[in-house]
Formats: sequence, C-alpha cells, structure tokens
Amino acid sequence: MNREQEESSNCRGAKKENVVNCIIIDDEPLGREAVRLLVNDVPMLNLLGSFGDAESANDFLSAHPVDLVFLDIRMPGTDGITFAHTIKGNTLVIFTTAYPEYAVDSYELDAVDYLLKPIEPVRFQKAVNKVSDYLQLLQNKPRESSIETVTQEYIFVKADRRYFKIMFRDILFIEGLKDYVVIQTGSQRIITNTTMKAIQERLPQEIFLRTNKSYIVNLEKIDSFDVNDIYIDTYELAIGSRYRDSFMERFVKSILHKT
Repeated sequence: MNREQEESSNCRGAKKENVVNCIIIDDEPLGREAVRLLVNDVPMLNLLGSFGDAESANDFLSAHPVDLVFLDIRMPGTDGITFAHTIKGNTLVIFTTAYPEYAVDSYELDAVDYLLKPIEPVRFQKAVNKVSDYLQLLQNKPRESSIETVTQEYIFVKADRRYFKIMFRDILFIEGLKDYVVIQTGSQRIITNTTMKAIQERLPQEIFLRTNKSYIVNLEKIDSFDVNDIYIDTYELAIGSRYRDSFMERFVKSILHKT
C-alpha cells in the first residue's frame, strides 16, 4: 500500500446524518496536513481521504460518494481548475491555494469558496458553513419557483417555508450556489431556490450588476474596489475577467450620475 492509499484509508467511517464527507487534494504534504488539521477541528467534517494528485483522487471519487473536495490549484499533472471541471454530481469544491491570482478563475466555476494559504480557522469555518447550507437545501429541495412578487422597491421570495419581503435597497449582494441563490442583506442571509439568471432578470438593472458567475452586487453598497475585487462591508468579492469591463463602465457611470 503506497502513501496515498494509506492516507485515503484513514477515514472516520460511513456517512452519518449532518456529516459532510470530504477529501483533500494537494501535491504538498504540508499543505495536506494543514487542511487535515483544520478538518479535524470541525465536527461535521468526515475526512475520507487525502491525495497528492488529481488522478488518484479521481479514482477514489469514482468509487465513493464525496460531499466536498478541498482542492489545491497549482499541482503537477492535472491542475485544480482543470480537475474541478470534471467533478460531477453534487460534490462541492473549496479551492485552497497560496496564489491569490487564481481567485478570479475559481469563481468562474461552481466552487463554494476560495481559501488562501495559510488558511485561517475562522475563514475555513465560514467556507464550511456555506457547504452545510447547500447540502441541507439538497435534502429538502423544493421544485416550485421561489420568486413570488416583484415591485420597484422590493421582492418577495420563498425560503424555509416562509415568504420574505426584501427591500432592494437593503441587499448587499446575491451569491449563486448551484440551483440556489443567497441574498445577503446587512442583517440577513436568505437562501432560496432559484438561479442567478432568473433573479437577475427581476432586479432593478440600474443598481444591480453581475460581477462574476457567482455574484450580483448592489452598486450603491460598494465601499471600495480595485481591478480584481469589490469590497462591500466585510465582504470581498472577486471581479470575473469576463465582467471587468462592464463593471468598470457601469460603476463609474453610476458615480458620475450622483455627482
């Protein structure tokens, strides 16, 4: 048995309720160990295996159900971005890397989050919480449309068997989570069953703008920005390369319109 097989056999048992089965893929042994220690500190995470390359991890994924992959980006052979495109089903991905320049590429995929090494425990827990939110939604996945009413000032959406009235002026940003969206206001985080395309069509186009595959931002809530990121309150949102020009043009125009 080689080292990778030993690592993949070192797991905590079968799937349990509210437990997230995960694996780690990183070509650096220290990188794998750092993530393993973080995983061990989160009770809901069940580590099934740890792999030094995408090829051996792919063999494991084809034979075992996995909820979450902690995936390094820069690796010899198949890199993390390429490998993420091949992951099928409802397996979620959190990228882990020491290279911040890959953040934009990661958000163009359906990755849950992007963690920059060295990973802080608080930031790690935040990413895991997002995974937990989505997996809970899958267990009770409603099929009906969740956008109920739209006016010029607010939208009603269905979430957790309730209807929420959300004022457009209170929305900081909207985040895509596969077949769901997360509507983030200053005081609430509402997850509802719809797509980014569907909700974008119902938003006031003069104040909301898509900034990458995963985010729509309220232009009036932006505190600062640079060529790669937008900062809203305590949140840092990447600007996708396909959306950068339209963001710069729209945001500058919105500033000039107010002056």
